[in-house]
Amino acid sequence: MAAVRDSVEIGLVIYPGVQQAAVLGLTDLFMLADQMAQARSTQAPRLRISHWQLQEDAVIRSFDSEPASSVPGPDNGPAMAILPPTLGQPIAREAAAPYAEWLRARHAAGATLGSVCAGAFVLAETGLLSSRVATTHWAYSEALAKRFPDILLDADRLVIDDGDIITVGGYMAWTDLGLKLVDRVLGPAVMMATARFMLVDPPGREQRFYSPFAPRLNHGDEAILKVQHWLQARGARDVTLGSMAEQAGLEERTFLRRFRNATGLKPTEYCQHLRVGKARDMLEMTTRSVDQIAWEVGYDDPGSFRKVFARITGLVPGDYRRRFGVERATQAGEEG
Repeated sequence: MAAVRDSVEIGLVIYPGVQQAAVLGLTDLFMLADQMAQARSTQAPRLRISHWQLQEDAVIRSFDSEPASSVPGPDNGPAMAILPPTLGQPIAREAAAPYAEWLRARHAAGATLGSVCAGAFVLAETGLLSSRVATTHWAYSEALAKRFPDILLDADRLVIDDGDIITVGGYMAWTDLGLKLVDRVLGPAVMMATARFMLVDPPGREQRFYSPFAPRLNHGDEAILKVQHWLQARGARDVTLGSMAEQAGLEERTFLRRFRNATGLKPTEYCQHLRVGKARDMLEMTTRSVDQIAWEVGYDDPGSFRKVFARITGLVPGDYRRRFGVERATQAGEEG
């Protein structure tokens, strides 16, 4: 009997005022990517696309590309939940509340959450963006900052990938988010093939093979997932094995074993990947010196930071900036 392939569900949240064109466009994009992947390899994971709406005080599926009866295993909801943009005013807090509760539960279960444009208002109601960097459409940035002053808003950026949460700005940026998720699940070759077929530009970073760190979150170990969220929120700065084990409520040896089983990495390696991910963003988007960036992401020794960065990305920081930075570094003598 042939082995059943994994099915990764991406759920699109149909909240009041959602832009239907984006919902349908994302549905088509994911279905096309799934077809591309299956044509390339019979072993590729399947993409299951679903729509989720509020009905009688519960958020349930209103569309499913693979009815639950045909998908093996327990029905645990989507592995990725996406909030498309809206064409009108941002959703009211009262209307967003039931969606926010559902999104918090999905996130706690290990789902990756994403928002496009004013979809960030629904995502922000969860409280999960507190003290984290996020973006939205520039036209909504003032309103978002006023309603949620604890968000570190950066509306100048189109895409902010913070591992377990991805926010993008602009009405049409749903293509960027969609392709980013395709890259995560099906790989860069399928992502590029999908972009070419749809005649859309792929996100800048996915054109390179130095893709951002995508932590494993759907492993089912609640104690370890709690630590992952804690590390993500603080950028893995000033953390020790003891403090991580304490967050998990586990003895250190047990924590080490369970963390590696859940994430595939040792805690120190995981923290390094998170810090390098933050450093990549700063190298791409700012002209701060490598030494400044090293300190900001938690390294007292810039030399150690350079070694870790090169080991993870294959490039020293200066070369990475020259390849991928928005502006060339202006500091004299910065060779990485």
